Amino acid sequence: MMCNEVVAEAAIVAGCRFFAGYPISPATEVLEYMARRMRQVGGTCMLPESEISAINMLIGASATGARVMSATSGPGWDLMQEGVREMAFLQLPCVIVDVSRAPIGIGPSQGDYFQCTKGGGHGDYRLIVLAPATVQESADLTRKAFWLADRYRTPVVVLTDAALGHASEPVSFPERLEPALPPKSWAVTGAAGRRPNRVNTEDKAGLGGDSREIWGGFEAFIRELRRKYDEIEAHETEVDSFLAEDARIVVVAFGTSARVTRTAVREARKRGIAAGLIRPITLWPFPSAAIAEMAQRAEAVLTVEMNTGQMVEDVERAVGGRTPVRFLGRQGGVVPSPDEVLAAIEAAGLPVREGVHGAAQGL
Repeated sequence: MMCNEVVAEAAIVAGCRFFAGYPISPATEVLEYMARRMRQVGGTCMLPESEISAINMLIGASATGARVMSATSGPGWDLMQEGVREMAFLQLPCVIVDVSRAPIGIGPSQGDYFQCTKGGGHGDYRLIVLAPATVQESADLTRKAFWLADRYRTPVVVLTDAALGHASEPVSFPERLEPALPPKSWAVTGAAGRRPNRVNTEDKAGLGGDSREIWGGFEAFIRELRRKYDEIEAHETEVDSFLAEDARIVVVAFGTSARVTRTAVREARKRGIAAGLIRPITLWPFPSAAIAEMAQRAEAVLTVEMNTGQMVEDVERAVGGRTPVRFLGRQGGVVPSPDEVLAAIEAAGLPVREGVHGAAQGL
């Protein structure tokens, strides 16, 4: 299946029954698939007049307790930021698939890293960001995204790109039950026999008192959010590694760049260079501890991205100056080749260690 269709089917398997999205390349196939499949499973697929409308539809549907999703690309993601920030503050779960593309054209890019991981709207909020590297992982992480969204009552982003989104690979949807979650007692589902629920931020701020009470109440609310984000960082960070245990040069890459890097690392090992790959699966929370641990015994760290070096800042912070951090990037819809990554690994000037070639046999 095509990856864009896979994330849609995975959402349905996860229980998503409301989708709102505006057509935008290279993410349109998600909407097209949902338009067909939602009717078959008794769900609703909405085609609003803009991405602004789409994200606000998600606010309303999520407030009723439904599992909801949208899909877009960079320009549409820009328009959604106010609504995404509102969902974070309202503590409403949702999943948004961002199929990242270059600013001009629809070539693959990882230029949405800042937008997704640092937050494109105002206020002190964070988004969980999952970065699959294969079609199968896109299915698995989309299902996980819905569980995380409900578990922490927060928006979750599944970040792919135009290359991965249009890739077709074998995929399965195994019967797997995520851990049970408590009922959504906060949802707006009718109030017969009880006080009505309210989904707003005004109550948190204590509106109606004097100004000091208002700001003090909202400060306490922001600190409550911060405690939730601390819990996410403590329990939901995920990272993958490839031949990194004895690596003298550690390459950090995610998504499509990681697929290319994996090939380059194999070739580097064949040439006697002790290279390894660290692949962040959660871009937020970022796997700083895993990268820091590898940096303690590495001679160099190389970051490979399809942008001008947006993840480099997080890698440098994790490394903490222990070892040099180099960068290889392609932009404008260009995917780095394995040969380019291999050349960057070789340029690190690491000595060839005896016995490393033997460890690469059979890769």
